[in-house]
Order: sequence, then C-alpha cells, then structure tokens
Amino acid sequence: MTRVLHVLDHSLPLHSGYTFRTRAILTAQQAMGLELRGITGLRHLAEGPDREEAEGLVFHRTRGEAGGPPGLREWREINALADAICALAADWRPDLLHAHSPALCGMAAVIAGKRLGLPVVYEIRAFWEDAAVSNGTGSEGNLKYRLTRALENRVVARADAVVTICRGLKDDLVRRGTPAGKITLSPNGVDLALFGEAAAPDPALATELGLGSGPVIGFIGSFYDYEGLDDLITAMPALIAQVPQARLLMVGGGPMEAALRQQAEASAARAAIRFVGRVPHHEVERYYALVDVMAYPRKRSRLTDLVTPLKPLEAMAQGKLVAASDVGGHRELIEDGVTGTLFAPDDPAACAAALARLLADRAGWDARRAAGRAHVDANHDWAHNVYRYQDVYQTVLGKTLGRLTRAAA
Repeated sequence: MTRVLHVLDHSLPLHSGYTFRTRAILTAQQAMGLELRGITGLRHLAEGPDREEAEGLVFHRTRGEAGGPPGLREWREINALADAICALAADWRPDLLHAHSPALCGMAAVIAGKRLGLPVVYEIRAFWEDAAVSNGTGSEGNLKYRLTRALENRVVARADAVVTICRGLKDDLVRRGTPAGKITLSPNGVDLALFGEAAAPDPALATELGLGSGPVIGFIGSFYDYEGLDDLITAMPALIAQVPQARLLMVGGGPMEAALRQQAEASAARAAIRFVGRVPHHEVERYYALVDVMAYPRKRSRLTDLVTPLKPLEAMAQGKLVAASDVGGHRELIEDGVTGTLFAPDDPAACAAALARLLADRAGWDARRAAGRAHVDANHDWAHNVYRYQDVYQTVLGKTLGRLTRAAA
C-alpha cells in the first residue's frame, strides 16, 4: 500500500477553503486504499495535540517558533517543517511527499525529500504573492512579491512533479519556463457524497431575516476586497428598481465587513440588504436554502484571472443558480447562459442588469440548475478526479525506482 505524506500550511479541525480541499483530497484517496497522513507547518496556530485526528484523518504538527527579520524568519519556518517531516518519516516511512502551496511547504518538502531520498509532488492552489496583493497585504512587484515568486519558481524546478488547480496557473508556469508535461491539472472539486437532498427553506428563518417573498441574492463566504462585494451592494438600487422584492443576503465576515456594512447602511437599497455575520459551518446549509441566486462579483486581478474558486462549484452542487463576474477563474467553471450567468467585472450596472435578466427568466431556472449540477458531477466530483493523483504518483515513484536501480548497478 502506497504511503503519502501531505505537507500543509494548516488543516482540519480549522475550517477554510484550504482545509476543505485538503479534506476532500485525503478522504477520496483513503477510499482508494492509499495510506495517508498530513503534517502542518508553524502557521497552523490552533491548539491541539502533536498527533491529531479530525474527521477520520491524521495530522502531525510542527512545533517551535521562527523569529527574526523577514526572509530569515521564513527560512527558519521552512527548516523547522523539513526537520519535522524527517522526524516523522523515521517512524512512519512514507513513499512520497505531496506538498501543497504556499511555497514554504513546497521548499520544506524538497529539502526533506532530498534528505530522505523520496520523490516530491508540489501542488499549487494559488500564487500567494498575488493573493497578498488581492487581499491588501502586499504590493505587486515589491521585494516580498519578487522573493515569494522566486521561491515558488525554485520549488517548481526541484519538485519531481507539479499539480495546479486550473489552466490559468498552469499556463502562467509554462510562460515562466516550466515544461507543460511536468504539470498536471487537478481542478477544484466537490465531494458530492456530502450533498444529498438540498435543505428545504426555513420559513421562520426567512421571516426573522425579513426576506419577504424574495427573490434572494446571496453571498456566503469571506469578505475580502477582491470578492467585489462592494460592487454587489452598489448594484442593488438598480436591481431593486427592476425587481422591487429582491433581497441581498450576506453571510460571513472578514476584512471588508465593517466597510461593507457602512456602505449598505448608506445605500438607497439598505432596506433590502441583510448581513448575518459568520455562522457555524453546520448551519450554512440553512442559509443556502433561502437563496435563489448565489452571486460572485470578483474584481479583475491576477489572482481572480488565474485561480478558480470553489464556492461556485459548491453552489451548483446544491442546485443553486450562479451569477459571477467574467474573470478568468470563473470562465473556467461557468458556461454563460448554460451553467451560470457571467457579467462584466468591476461594473455594478452590468451586475444589476445580469441579475435582473436572470431573475426575470424563471422559466429557465430548472434547466440552469440541472446543467450546473451535471457539470459538477461530470467534471468536479472528487470521487473521480482523485485518480489524477494516482497517475502522478505512479510516474514519480517509477522514476525514483529507476534512479535507485541505476545507482545500485
């Protein structure tokens, strides 16, 4: 039985898009018969034991601190994680290392893999320097941006195989000089076993929130600037002018929450906008059930053009209509007019017009919902997509065996 050690930034029991993708991959791989564990770096800050089980998965923690000025601090993080990987490997003995972005995890795996004689698969979910720009914690082209990009390039060059979640990331790596044959796509996916019959709307909750008879536009997730939620709020007066009973339901929180609440309060459509705040993960389905159209008005940036989000796929899996800005990441997931509706990014008027057209076309809703669910089932179900990793693993293990055989000859 092949043993795979996944090298991670953070993991369950923390909840994030990152940990949910990890959970889906590891759960599907376990069902295939692989033997798996995960190990997290110093940025997994949740309290817990050194060896922690969560949702049937086993994770090991790296302990210690990494101080010092920027650059040196990150290098200490890398080496602490590399040492922890080697210490775990002395007892558990994995056959290969599967590291997941950021590049800190990838570099730690490359160092540990060289010490242990193990192949390394490096999976990129996003370029973290671009994510920092989009969430307001970095600037494109500054020293930290360039250093992060250089580290990513180094990890990609030294890994035995590279996996990305979408074509945008793969194409960018190829433009940097990575051979296309070294890169495998493993698109964002949904564990359809988790999506049974959609929850029925709760009339009492709808009344409590003052949603009326709807229709309801919804966003459920983190409130980052790049999500474009300010454009969605700006679009609401124009939408209300055409669909007076429309309501906007905002579930979640994040860096932009205070500014968005203030913007909504000043809006002519403030009576139609509801903020719920963060809700426990097990209650999210109650709010999904109240929504007719899930809206994803992401702003155009390198991040949103290159990276595919998970939320639209989850919405389709739950039988929801999807409306999203026409950025590269959305275009990989959504066929306009078939599985969803696309509108110009950074354009509240275009957002309002697209939502109004979609809300007016109730006769076409069932076909759109069915097409969205069928698209996820055919292209983004982890039960099927997980086999992409099996091919990558067999290739790198075969190459490693060949190198060892030649060295022994």
